[in-house]
Amino acid sequence: MSLAIDFQSVSVVRDGATILDSVTWQVDSSERWVVIGPNGAGKTTLLQVAASHEYPTSGSATIIGDTLGQCDVNELRPRIGFASTALARLIPNDETVLDAVMTAAWAVTGRWTEEYEEIDERRARRVLSEWSLEHLADRRFGSLSDGEQKRVQIARAVMTDPELLLLDEPAASLDLGAREELVGLLSGYATMSSAPAMVMVTHHVEEIPEGFTHALVLKDGAVFAQGPLDQVITDTVLSGAFGISLEVSRANGRISARGTR
Repeated sequence: MSLAIDFQSVSVVRDGATILDSVTWQVDSSERWVVIGPNGAGKTTLLQVAASHEYPTSGSATIIGDTLGQCDVNELRPRIGFASTALARLIPNDETVLDAVMTAAWAVTGRWTEEYEEIDERRARRVLSEWSLEHLADRRFGSLSDGEQKRVQIARAVMTDPELLLLDEPAASLDLGAREELVGLLSGYATMSSAPAMVMVTHHVEEIPEGFTHALVLKDGAVFAQGPLDQVITDTVLSGAFGISLEVSRANGRISARGTR
C-alpha cells in the first residue's frame, strides 16, 4: 500500500480554538475520498494541511512520503494539485485561460518573466481539451462563468500530473447544469487508472462523483466516521453528523439525501 496522505493524531489550534482535533486518517494512492460535514467541521483546514499550506499544531502529517516540518514544502507542493476558491482569487482576471493553466508548471499565478517550453503549452492544451475548455484557451479568466472558472482551476491542478489531487468544494455556487457537467467530468477522471489519489471536500452528497471510493465525515473538528463510501454515507452517520434526521438514497451510481419528518 502506497499512502498519499498519512495523518496521525493531527490537531490544528488557532487563537485557542481547536479546528482539527486528533485526526488520524490515511489515503491510499488508489483511493478517491470525499470529505463532508457541517459548516465549521474543519474540512477546509484538513485540506490546507494535506496541501502543505498549513502545519499541524500537534501530531504528524505525511504527504506523499514527506512529513510536514521535516521537508522542503517548496519541493513538495508542485507534486500536489490543489483547486480552491482562495487559489482562484490569485489568478489575475486578465490572464488568458491557457496561461492560467500553464503557469502551474512554475507553481505561480499570473505569468511574469518565467519561460515556458513547447512541451508546457502542449500539455496545457491537452488538459484544456480533457476538461472541455479548449475553446476558451484565449479567453480572459475574469470573463468566464463560475462553472468555467471551476473547470479551469481543476485543469490547472492536474496540469503537472500531480501525485495527489485536492479539490475544495469544486461545485460550490454552480447551477444545476454546470454542476452536473463538472460532476460528470470528475467521475470520468476519478475512474481513470492513471489518476492520482483524490480528496474532494463538499457540503452535498449529490456532488459526489461516481468512481469515488471512500468518505471521511468530520464533526466539530474530529473524525465522526470514515471508510468505504457505502458504509459511511448512510442515514445513521449523516443524521448523527448533521444533527437532523436524514434519509440517504442511491440511484444510477449517484447519492442524494433529504430530511425526514
